Amino acid sequence: MTVTLIIRRTLTTCSKLGAKQIPNNLKGRSKSSQEWLTRQLADPYVEKAKMMNYRCRSAFKLLEIDEKYNIIQPGDCVIDCGAAPGSWTQVAVEKCNANGRMEKKPKGAVFSMDLLHFHSVPGATIFGGMDFTKEESKQQLIKALNGRKVNCVLSDMAPNATGVRILDQESIVNLCYDVLRFALVMSAPQANLVVKVWDNGDVPRMEKDIQRFYEKVKRVKPRSSRDDSAEQFFVARGFKGLENIMNEEKKETK
Repeated sequence: MTVTLIIRRTLTTCSKLGAKQIPNNLKGRSKSSQEWLTRQLADPYVEKAKMMNYRCRSAFKLLEIDEKYNIIQPGDCVIDCGAAPGSWTQVAVEKCNANGRMEKKPKGAVFSMDLLHFHSVPGATIFGGMDFTKEESKQQLIKALNGRKVNCVLSDMAPNATGVRILDQESIVNLCYDVLRFALVMSAPQANLVVKVWDNGDVPRMEKDIQRFYEKVKRVKPRSSRDDSAEQFFVARGFKGLENIMNEEKKETK
């Protein structure tokens, strides 16, 4: 059953169940906390995540992206940046067969990192309490890879919001470029990349930069992204390989 069909059936089931759930434990909470709780209870993806044993609703964003673009294959080596609480890691483990459940398919590997400590995911190597943007953290990942090249780099990372829009936008752009630089060094030819960004004036420039290194680049907003969210994802497929890129640029300069 496709993710699209699962989501449609869930939405239908939720509508049949009737009225919205109204939280009864709002007393003493801030207005923003009340709004968050109300939105969570009204969100069908939250309930579906519980039913399918995903740690949070964000799993469906990656499921939708993979269903459309086939970014993770059995046997792939996957890096998940900003992985807590682990829902993208769960999906990556399933898709690359890092848990070995697809008996006749090659077994992949998933390496996940986040500033927060989070519970282990069977089939994944977890680096909790580590900052991906720090060089020593990247070196830990490289050591764990033990010479293996990466087939897919995922990043659902976002900075802690300051409330100052221009600063927050700059911060997430910097995170994206940090992930991109790591991917360029560690990726195998034809590898894929998914990074989250908030819509802002720097996004078109970033898109052009990513297009230098990947054959196909799309800006995607999954259906499971909330309507009031400014998040988008760059889905870049077909890493050209640094050597090929350098050769192309040399030809252009002649």
